[in-house]
Amino acid sequence: MATRRSTQTAPFKCTECGWTTLKWAGRCGECQQWGTVVEAAEPTGITRRVAAAAPSSAALPITQIDTTDAPRRTTGVGEFDRVLGGGLVAGAAVLLSGEPGVGKSTLLLEVAAQAARAGRRVLYASAEESTAQVRLRAERTGALHDGLYLASETDLATILGHVDHVEPDLLIVDSVQTVSSALSDGVAGHPSQVREVASTLIRVAKDRALPTIIVGHVTKDGTVAGPRVLEHLVDVVCHFEGDRQTSLRFVRALKNRFGPTDEVGCFDMTGAGIAEVPDPSALFLGHGDPQPGTCVAISLEGRRALPVEVQALTIKTGAPNPRRIVNGVDAARVAMVLAVLERRADIVTSDQDVYVSTVGGVRFTEPAADLAIAIAVAGALRNQATPRTLAAVGELSLTGEVRPVTQAAQRRSEGARLGYRDVIDNRSCTLRGALSDVRLRVRSSPGDDAPGF
Repeated sequence: MATRRSTQTAPFKCTECGWTTLKWAGRCGECQQWGTVVEAAEPTGITRRVAAAAPSSAALPITQIDTTDAPRRTTGVGEFDRVLGGGLVAGAAVLLSGEPGVGKSTLLLEVAAQAARAGRRVLYASAEESTAQVRLRAERTGALHDGLYLASETDLATILGHVDHVEPDLLIVDSVQTVSSALSDGVAGHPSQVREVASTLIRVAKDRALPTIIVGHVTKDGTVAGPRVLEHLVDVVCHFEGDRQTSLRFVRALKNRFGPTDEVGCFDMTGAGIAEVPDPSALFLGHGDPQPGTCVAISLEGRRALPVEVQALTIKTGAPNPRRIVNGVDAARVAMVLAVLERRADIVTSDQDVYVSTVGGVRFTEPAADLAIAIAVAGALRNQATPRTLAAVGELSLTGEVRPVTQAAQRRSEGARLGYRDVIDNRSCTLRGALSDVRLRVRSSPGDDAPGF
């Protein structure tokens, strides 16, 4: 008589991908994440049935659902509101991540101060700094207000006690990786702790209709630290980025349940705090008269079209391997553009050291920079400056064709608003045609008796 085998569930399960194992492991064998294998909640071999409960509200046809947007409250920081989609929604949970020292706490302290000035009560719970440290920064940035309450706590229950006492209209927790809960094992920052703290804060935000902003750390590769479920739980995920060598900062929305994810907020980090940059166009342009080896391209940051000056410098060399030094642009695309210039436009660069850079420390890595790089290199080789009113937008193919780019009409419109009447784009069809257009515009420029482009 055959014996039927009993089905048993593995007693350990990965909280990230669901991988199961009979033995505990420190690292998941499927997704390779550390510290995510925990004991399964269900006892082995037992399947529990969930009893049906009476719904609190009846299900409605989708055509009868009220489509009125949830009311929003502006943060008082226009660039941050732009990224959020117009402001904070009641009960929304926002996760703000970024590199250490980029200015996350400074930005949120400014948001807290602006909300307090608008008559709202704000609770800023800092688990990384003491209240005295936060107070000193607030004095330096002018963020002092009686409606802004500070608490330095690392215990989740104590933070919730402050919420009950203060009854804030906005809660800021800095940061989720440094707060721990007694209901979960492990030290602060452990995936199980981060999951428990985040889920509790989000539940409180929904129950109280309390907008909550949570600061999150990032790993070495730039992703949000902790379990991936953290990004799934929150409503909005914003990333604060910037080069430490420059004062320019960007806030990008990676996820937004209440608005678009293609908006970008621009800020300038100064000694007196963080300042909004509503029109950052002038930050990426050179000053003074046009010089040989420069060309303005129009990049797209979210929905913003920004003019960026691309500069090129060429130096004759006898080395068998000429140098290609780039800053702010993609090195592989620059190498491709130089090859297309030599093969399709008879502009030899194989005996030249070529240096290509952008102005203002901005990174311009989209293909729309190809044509501007080619014009800048050609101008550097021929010692000819392009007119101040000329900009270039286009992607180069290996055949020498100038291909169209996304949002071309918006780029041309922004260029015209800033005085760039001549925009060289895919209407020139080929790289040779684009360089001919530049040559004609250089010759027609008043007061220009330099040699042809």
